[in-house]
Amino acid sequence: MQLISVTAAHACGRAGFVIGRKALPLAVDRNRVRRMLRVVLRRAQPTIAGHDVIVRLKRGAPRADFPLIVVEAARLLATIGTPRGLA
Repeated sequence: MQLISVTAAHACGRAGFVIGRKALPLAVDRNRVRRMLRVVLRRAQPTIAGHDVIVRLKRGAPRADFPLIVVEAARLLATIGTPRGLA
């Protein structure tokens, strides 16, 4: 998983997801992961309020590992706003 974050140009930040068909061939799985990631973003909202964020799934995972994707995304989102290398 990859997280790209830049300071937002506007007051509130934006979020986007990149989940390709190569990573998760079934649309059902891609949509499920997107919904799970939206929940993580809502929980991290105070931390990422001033940032534009892109969450990119680089390789696929079986359905049983979807909760691990969410945990990894939460860990990466928690590093936003901290100096690089300290999180």
